[in-house]
Amino acid sequence: MRLIVVAVPGAGKSTILGIVKGKLPDVTVVNYGDYMFDVAKRRYGITHRDEMRRKLPLGEYRRVQEIAAEEIAKLPGDVLIDTHAAIRMSGGFYPGLPSRIVERLMPDAIIVLEFNPMDIIQRRMKDETLRMREKETPQEIELHQLANRHYAFAAANEAECPVYILDFHNKVQEKPFQHAEEAAEFIVDLLIKNRQSSLSML
Repeated sequence: MRLIVVAVPGAGKSTILGIVKGKLPDVTVVNYGDYMFDVAKRRYGITHRDEMRRKLPLGEYRRVQEIAAEEIAKLPGDVLIDTHAAIRMSGGFYPGLPSRIVERLMPDAIIVLEFNPMDIIQRRMKDETLRMREKETPQEIELHQLANRHYAFAAANEAECPVYILDFHNKVQEKPFQHAEEAAEFIVDLLIKNRQSSLSML
């Protein structure tokens, strides 16, 4: 099963997918941006992930997207793809999952993670990866999440797959990482049900 998991930067996707990996070690978790960076580094000498949006002309950026998708599509077994449906670029949004990319990835489902913007801002402040993230207001983050939702529906239409919206806006965390654990549990259940369904068809 190939699942695309999307959220705005700093929302906690890596933590969620790490929990999934801990519960299902045979699942392959890939970061689409890391694959793109590896391609951009090899072909264009890009030295930092966030430079891709700023330094690559749009034509080259698109080609990097395509090569990364082709490489990910070759991975066997259950694959979780950590990516963004909407990429903030030059004051607007660029589709992270345009039809030419979705046609290569052909996901079985797209999972959209949404959170209270203030929670996302707090997570970004604790981010120690030294990413060159652009600062966003709560209103801008909410708009970004809305763009993610629209782009995810468009991508799912192309792939003819379902979209699952995991909305944590109004869910208070009673313990640390509760949202991450609940999101991970949903993904694990989805993968297990698909495996059971596949076995029953044999």
